[in-house]
Amino acid sequence: MDHDQRLKNLIREFFADFLRLFFADWAARLDLSAVQWLDKEFFPDPPEGSRHEIDLLGEVLIVAPAEPPVTASLLLIHIEVEAPDRTTTRLKPRLPYYYHFVRDKLQLPVLPIVVYLKVGLDGIGVDVHVEELWGLEINRFQYLYVGLPGLDVVEYVQGDNWLGVALSALMNIPPEQVAWLGAEALRRLAEAPLSEQKRFLLGDCVQAYLPLDEEQHRQFERLLHSESYAGVRAMNQTIFEKGMEEGIEIGVEKERMELVKLVCSLIEDRFGPVPEAVRRRLERLPAEELRRLILKIGKAASLADLGLAASRTEG
Repeated sequence: MDHDQRLKNLIREFFADFLRLFFADWAARLDLSAVQWLDKEFFPDPPEGSRHEIDLLGEVLIVAPAEPPVTASLLLIHIEVEAPDRTTTRLKPRLPYYYHFVRDKLQLPVLPIVVYLKVGLDGIGVDVHVEELWGLEINRFQYLYVGLPGLDVVEYVQGDNWLGVALSALMNIPPEQVAWLGAEALRRLAEAPLSEQKRFLLGDCVQAYLPLDEEQHRQFERLLHSESYAGVRAMNQTIFEKGMEEGIEIGVEKERMELVKLVCSLIEDRFGPVPEAVRRRLERLPAEELRRLILKIGKAASLADLGLAASRTEG
């Protein structure tokens, strides 16, 4: 699993903890007990326009008293996770584009947030993207951000927010403390009152992101084999076993999506562009059914022959 996908999954699972940890004032305005995750794919120039996918888009209920101009009862929270090998220059110009499309399409206020895995900035704050034309400010767009490398690791690894403990592996760690901090974060998670699934996700985050060089890794292993970290060893065994299971599941799903791409390509070659309703239906089919379709496409005279004719209720 790539790093930014791992963090997206973590934010979805610990969404309320994420907002309370980094944006408490905003979290206080919202009902975080139930978030509805929305379709992340959109088509700005249908039907042949390019396909775009944003990282996370959640819908939450506003509980704070309405204040003009925000009179809606729902808020969309758009979260982008910037991968470790990128910089702010690649993401920032896309944010206004994403915002205006989502705002216009769903007719709800949108709160944009960016999580940086590499760029430190000053930790937590508000950043701005400005478009200018010969010195004239044409457009000014602001968004919330958290730059994990800009945060003080000790505050979070010792805190009561378990997501913060896990994310400490991405924060500003003095080199001489990397091994200890990783072991301590895992110890706290092993002793935390969490479900097995949540403990796995948080522990996997620490293991994946902790920046260990060869010597630091030896120190880390020595710490984990000491009596003080016996609970971590037991948790690591569970993480390894569960990681193997999830790896198999991810491999199967990846193969299925490759079959979807192949079916779509064959359909386009024979019948032209694949209707969006048909594409969505293909994405829900099991691998065996997709394989059967591949064998039938060459002899089919239409999408109806394949059982894929779009119904009137599908859009």
